[in-house]
Amino acid sequence: MTGFSDSAQAMSLVAFSAVATLTLLLCVMTGPDGDDLDEFYTGFSSLSPMRNGLAIAGDYISAATVLGTGGVIALFGYDGVVLALSTALSLMLLMFLLAEPLRNAGRFTMGDAFARRMPGRPVRIAACLVTLAALLPLMLVQLAGAGQLLAFILGFDGDSLKTGFIIGLGMLMISYAAIGGMKGTALIQILKMVMLLGSGAVVAVLVMNRFSWDPGALFDTAARQSGVGQDFLNSGLEFAGGPYPRLDMITSQLAVVIGGACLPHVTMRMYTANSARQVRRSMSWAVSSVAVFVLVITVVGVGATAMIGRTVIAEADPQGNTAYLLGSRAAFGPEVSTGETFLFTAVTTALFLTLLASVAGMILACANSLAHDVFATRARSMSPRREILVARVSALAVGVPTIFLATLIQHRSLQPLVILSFCVGASALAPALVFSLFWRRYTRTGLLCTLIGGTVTVLALMPGTNLVSGSPVSAFPEADFNWLPFTTTGLISIPAGFVFGWLGTVISGRRKAEEQRGQYEAVEGWILAGAVRRGT
Repeated sequence: MTGFSDSAQAMSLVAFSAVATLTLLLCVMTGPDGDDLDEFYTGFSSLSPMRNGLAIAGDYISAATVLGTGGVIALFGYDGVVLALSTALSLMLLMFLLAEPLRNAGRFTMGDAFARRMPGRPVRIAACLVTLAALLPLMLVQLAGAGQLLAFILGFDGDSLKTGFIIGLGMLMISYAAIGGMKGTALIQILKMVMLLGSGAVVAVLVMNRFSWDPGALFDTAARQSGVGQDFLNSGLEFAGGPYPRLDMITSQLAVVIGGACLPHVTMRMYTANSARQVRRSMSWAVSSVAVFVLVITVVGVGATAMIGRTVIAEADPQGNTAYLLGSRAAFGPEVSTGETFLFTAVTTALFLTLLASVAGMILACANSLAHDVFATRARSMSPRREILVARVSALAVGVPTIFLATLIQHRSLQPLVILSFCVGASALAPALVFSLFWRRYTRTGLLCTLIGGTVTVLALMPGTNLVSGSPVSAFPEADFNWLPFTTTGLISIPAGFVFGWLGTVISGRRKAEEQRGQYEAVEGWILAGAVRRGT
């Protein structure tokens, strides 16, 4: 039993339909109607720091973050709280290390940032391929999970209905990206953040009120209800089944912190700021919003365990993805008033909007990279109007296969795909960005070795992790080809990404490295200080 009343389910269905209609209309009204590339790719950098910061936070907080992190908190306590804090730390890493240089070096895409120093089509194609490799798994997770989540909220059953939800939501997300462009998707992200934080904060207040505003009582009750006692409040519960639980936890957090900061759908928001000062102010708003979200999801996740128990949460979903909803419902108590039904509808609508906005932003990042880095560089004479058309067609070309794959994997454990995205970000994109933005001798060969070598290493190691096989909650529980005793590939793949970049630069030879040093010094002022911002 989920405890969701018929009135709450009916109201949620009406709210979902209204939100889908309203947001699509918003995209049509704010989407680019001319042939200016800046309008489609950056929205003319017209957002204020507060709105841009909320859009950055919206892209960063995906549905996988809300549901997955909430589930880990509810099931594993301390380990989940550390994971939530790691998400905030990741955005702070982007803020202090990469945000301003990225904004100065790039223009529209990740390929622009790399090509500032090392022009050439191979660099742009490699950047596009890694963008797809990093974002496709996350899109699959959220689309595949969308069908199950909506069926859970609305009380529907049957695989055909879940598949229908996936197809319908996928087409809606493609429309957002193709019609709205950067500005349209940004406004949806802002609306999502306002609803997510607003409804979540009210639920968190209700949870704390149930425990007389005593955090100690909340956590102690959760520990008793968890079935594992004080282990719920200590580190290592999530990784207790592995041979190296402490090391596994550290490498997992490292992958989240480093990888989350470098995912392309987040970094592309840096290009929507029109000055270095605006980047700093936007990131301040983004970090503040994510910090509030971490607090909210911690209270709701721990509250879910305290109020209904860990066993009930695990029975509803072994990964705990419904914990946020169950905790929100439990906060109202056994008798739900009309006002509380409206509040629960706001919570479910915020999650629905999070699903829509997150995947739309990722589709836009992939489509922009395909259009700008692959097709536009091949046809040098391509007009801006034609490039925008190619970007819109690319959104369809990315979205349709994603929908098809999501329908195929919807009954599997999706956690390996989340980890895969973060590991690609940490093992390929992070070393490439750090080296290209700050290492003077870094060469084109080094960059290609980093991007390709880091990605291939992750793809080669990931099937051997314990999330893919070897346990009842893995993607293939009936099989056991688990030869890497860790949850992520980070322990090997992150150092490997940096080593590949160093080796590629060494192999290039001293003369090539000195040439790159000269080229970097020519643009160093633009990258590090924003002295000049030029098109690419």
